[in-house]
Amino acid sequence: MEPVQLLSPDGTLREDERYSPFLEALDDAGLRDLYRHMALERRFDQEATSLQRQGQLALWVPALGQEAAQVGTIAALKPTDRVFPTYREHAMALYRGISAEELMATFRATKHAGWDPHAYNFHGYSIVLAAQTLHAAGWSMAVKQDERLGLRARDKAADEIVLACLGDGASSQGDVHESMVFASSYELPLLYFIQNNHWAISVPTATQSRHPLVHRADGYGFEGVRVDGNDVLASYAVAAEMAVQIRNGSGPKLIESVTYRIGAHTTADDPTKYRSDDEVQAWAAKDPVTRFRSWLESGDRADQAYFTQVQEEAEELATELRRAVLAMESIDIERVFDTVYAEPHRQVEVEKAWLKDYEAGFAEAGGDK
Repeated sequence: MEPVQLLSPDGTLREDERYSPFLEALDDAGLRDLYRHMALERRFDQEATSLQRQGQLALWVPALGQEAAQVGTIAALKPTDRVFPTYREHAMALYRGISAEELMATFRATKHAGWDPHAYNFHGYSIVLAAQTLHAAGWSMAVKQDERLGLRARDKAADEIVLACLGDGASSQGDVHESMVFASSYELPLLYFIQNNHWAISVPTATQSRHPLVHRADGYGFEGVRVDGNDVLASYAVAAEMAVQIRNGSGPKLIESVTYRIGAHTTADDPTKYRSDDEVQAWAAKDPVTRFRSWLESGDRADQAYFTQVQEEAEELATELRRAVLAMESIDIERVFDTVYAEPHRQVEVEKAWLKDYEAGFAEAGGDK
């Protein structure tokens, strides 16, 4: 199944009877804003990677190459729609207004969660693979039940839908199966968004699935669509079309966004051990940011002054990110352990003692340094 593509790598905009009409909602300012969000995330990602390499973050999860998939999809939703991310949806988080400081608190390990999910309708990052798909099913079931019983809170939109983000690797987890069973059985207002970046750490998608992941939806009785994840316009249009269907009561839908992870799975990973330079370079030639910028320039939808302005904003974001990370103070270990349970717990005490001994070993080895 060929992915839906509206903007080809050479910058040609194609007409699609089903999806092209949804681009009419984007004027030139809206189109430029898609580029802006992609460019901001890319610079943010580069700075976060540098900070990790300098020892300021324990870990970072790059999203390089997946900007169009994320920005196009989140832009097609309403701010009142609830998002359940994995740990790589940085473009979506920034789009929703989550600050650099809030986003980095988890990676700096200064808080369990850096932001209030209700403030942005955007839940905290899920480190456990596919766990968020169960949470999304539960939330969307509550949305449907509240609507049926007339119990919707005044501050909640009547047409709220839920976005469950997952990667190609997570699609093999049992939690996804359970989530999709419930979503289909109860016709939940839930959109599954699989970012197929071709590699589940070192395992290629071809090893995980003999058929395109989009066909998973068929087994549960709902529609799935494959989209070119490096095409921000197609990503937007497909998500917008599916969102309309879900709001109209169609039940769940699935998007398989075919993209590529240009960087490492995390900064603890060495992708050169399992994929070739030729493969990476072939996908780098399909760069989503460059593709969209070329199209904006060719149609006189944005000039050099605009791109300069975006670059300056991106540098300001990177500066704010670095300032926020360096200003963060370590979380008090005693409080972390002592607030797990209301009463003392022997296993927690054992683990706290082990960690203290472990950290003390570093202090002794380092001497007065």
